[in-house]
Amino acid sequence: MAEVAFAKTFLTSLDSRPIKLSPDHIEDPKTFPPRPPYILPRMPTSMSKPSSRLPPGSERSIDITLKSLRNPPLDITLPATPLSTSILDVKAAVSAQTRIPVEKMKLLLNKRPVADTKVLKELLAKESDRTIDFSVMVIGGAAAIPPAEEKPAGEAMETTDEPVATAQADAAAVEAELESDAFWADLSGFLQQRLKAQDKAEELSSLFRSSWQASRSSS
Repeated sequence: MAEVAFAKTFLTSLDSRPIKLSPDHIEDPKTFPPRPPYILPRMPTSMSKPSSRLPPGSERSIDITLKSLRNPPLDITLPATPLSTSILDVKAAVSAQTRIPVEKMKLLLNKRPVADTKVLKELLAKESDRTIDFSVMVIGGAAAIPPAEEKPAGEAMETTDEPVATAQADAAAVEAELESDAFWADLSGFLQQRLKAQDKAEELSSLFRSSWQASRSSS
């Protein structure tokens, strides 16, 4: 019976308390259990500083030098070229000055071909560089350059000997280009870039050269 009496007394005391907290109820913060502070773990690498962006219209530019010691000889300078310029745009600028088709032209940096999708900013060795030098390789040499457009009648007098002399000069230039070791080295580099196999590229280059030499000796 003592347990029953205790339960009744406890329930009676609970009935006297409000079921819900009153709107002005305030809990003492001192009664809260203490909690240790949560500290974020240290990052393995420090965060990089945000790069300073230049305002529109003030992008840094560099000078581009393009040279070719083989046929046709080229020495072109493109001043004040933005760093966002692609290699394809550089080829187009060179084609506008030399009439060399873009598809017949390859740009080399440090003796390695550069893809058309690259931009100048990706090719700079240092951020402080002011110029970038390219080597130009023309597939087919001077024979790949189309002739200049003919002028209308009355503007210039054409001689009948000029086309013959031009054709002979082009043929001699092609023969001189094929006899040079640099042409076959460029061909081997081009094949290596496309095939991604150095041994196969050298084998094909040697096969092409021996076939060409055999055709010359037979003729």
